[in-house]
Amino acid sequence: MPTRRTLLISGASTIITALLSPRAMAAQRRLKPLKPGSRIRAVNPGTWMDPDTDLQALRERCDQQQWHLEIPAAVTRQWRYFSGTDQERVEDLRSAWNDPTVDAVVTLGGGWGAARVLEAGFRFPRHPKWSLGFSDTSSLLLAQWAAGLPGAIHGSSGGTEAQWQRTVDLLCGRPVAPLLGEPRRRGIARGPLVVTNLTVATHLIGTPWLPSLKGAILVLEDVGEAPYRVDRMLTQWRSAGLLQQLAGVACGRFSWAEDDILPGDFTMDEILEERLGDLGIPLVLNLPLGHGRPNQALPLGAQAQLDGKHGLLSLMA
Repeated sequence: MPTRRTLLISGASTIITALLSPRAMAAQRRLKPLKPGSRIRAVNPGTWMDPDTDLQALRERCDQQQWHLEIPAAVTRQWRYFSGTDQERVEDLRSAWNDPTVDAVVTLGGGWGAARVLEAGFRFPRHPKWSLGFSDTSSLLLAQWAAGLPGAIHGSSGGTEAQWQRTVDLLCGRPVAPLLGEPRRRGIARGPLVVTNLTVATHLIGTPWLPSLKGAILVLEDVGEAPYRVDRMLTQWRSAGLLQQLAGVACGRFSWAEDDILPGDFTMDEILEERLGDLGIPLVLNLPLGHGRPNQALPLGAQAQLDGKHGLLSLMA
């Protein structure tokens, strides 16, 4: 028969395990930084790419770091408007993630299709890996963090040299500079980062692949969406009770063609502030990330501080 002490220890262990959610446990696990000799596998889970796409710049950037970049022929495969059937793309991701010699997975292309890979059965293995992407790839980054795996970086392998250097620094475990935006609501927020394309994340509401936002700092960006459509999406988030869980919220670039705006319409900044400014938490707009340049990289799940008075988003050691 168990002793009282045994029962107490067992009970405490159960409570501690329950308190440590997959994301909390992931925060305690650190990935090994990339180093010379690290292997990177390119994948394309979305829209097909032109076979003549010039990837030499990415090869040269990886060569400069002495990383071995693998670009399988599958990245330029085509099936309808995807880079292969759903099952082919699932197998591409499984191959990259299950290969113990691959240290990082970088997404090429974009468009649409990554969420279909999740729906078609791709699941992240239990071991973490670095991954890099944005836009349509946001669904995979969010699912990676929802699965309790660190290493998802919202960013691009393109852009300026300064932008790329920030990405390299994150992959190599080095500190990076704070990002400066425009302050809208004062206050200091601290919590894990959840960085995503708004449209992609909106279509993950109600699925297992949208991670918990409780106590998080949410960073949103989008492209090609008029203010009324951004309004509609943020209203969905509000109605679902998701924004009310946040510690802070920031927005990157919301790029769109302003030729269809009518007198009296909301501007993009106005609708973002109108939908996000009454939450009682720090709010910062126009961080230097998203579609366009610069697209500064941020790691999902990393502990960060959002300073709503000065418009600063900083990663915490």
